[in-house]
Amino acid sequence: MKDTQLAWYGQAALKIVTSSGNVLLIDPWLTNPVFEKAKEEIAALDRVHFIVLTHGHSDHVGDAVEIGKRTRAKLVTTFDLSAALVTALGYPSELADVETTGHMGGTLNLLGGEVAVTFVPAWHGSAVSKEENAPPIYAGTPAGLIIALRGGPTIYHTGDTDLFSDMPLVSRFHKIDVMLVCIGDHFTMGPTRAAEAVKLVKPRMVIPMHYATFPVLTGTPEAFGREMKKLKLRARLRVMKVGETMSLSKS
Repeated sequence: MKDTQLAWYGQAALKIVTSSGNVLLIDPWLTNPVFEKAKEEIAALDRVHFIVLTHGHSDHVGDAVEIGKRTRAKLVTTFDLSAALVTALGYPSELADVETTGHMGGTLNLLGGEVAVTFVPAWHGSAVSKEENAPPIYAGTPAGLIIALRGGPTIYHTGDTDLFSDMPLVSRFHKIDVMLVCIGDHFTMGPTRAAEAVKLVKPRMVIPMHYATFPVLTGTPEAFGREMKKLKLRARLRVMKVGETMSLSKS
C-alpha cells in the first residue's frame, strides 16, 4: 500500500493524496503571497475529489470556488459555511449537498469509509465576502478537522484557533498521528500557546502552519521548537517548506 502524500502550499493550504490516489484540498488559498508556483499548481489540479474548509475567511476559502468548478470537487465543510459559499460565492450547489456537510462532533464517512472527516471546535471567526471591501456574510462557526485515512494516518488540522481547554478531547476519541498547528500569532495562537496545544493533544508528529504569509504573522517554527523543548514534548517537529510534498505512513 502506498504512503499518504501531504503537500503544503503556505498559510493553511494543504493537499492530501490518499494511498489509493484520492485527492483532498484543505483551505486551498494557493494564490497566497509565499507560494510562487500557484498558477501552475492550480492548472495541474485536474483531479480533486474533495475541497475541505475550516472557515470562511478569504485566506482559507482562497481558490476553492475556481478549483471546485473546474474539477467538480465536492465541498466538505460545515452546513452554514457550505450555504454561504453557494449563495454568496457561487460554489455549485450540486457539489455542496448534505452528504458532505456537517457540524461540530459530526463525522462524514467519504469514499466508502476511506476518508472520515470529523468537525471539532476552533476559537476564531467565520464570514465570507464577495469582494475585498464588501460586508461580511454569516458563515457559521469555525472548525478544526480530524481527517482519518483508512490504511493511513489520522491528521488533526487545528484551523485558525487559540489554545482551549477542550483540546484533549481530540485525542480521547482519535489517536492523532499528525497535528497541523497554527503558530503565526496575531490572528491565531503563537508559538508559546501552540506548544501548549501540542501538549494537550499529544500527536506523534507536529507540523506548523499559518505563519510568515504576512508581516503581522510573527510566529516562527524556530520559536515554536524552543517552546516545545521547554515543555519536553515528545512529538516530532517537522517543518515543511512551501510547495513541499512529504510521505506519511500509518503509525
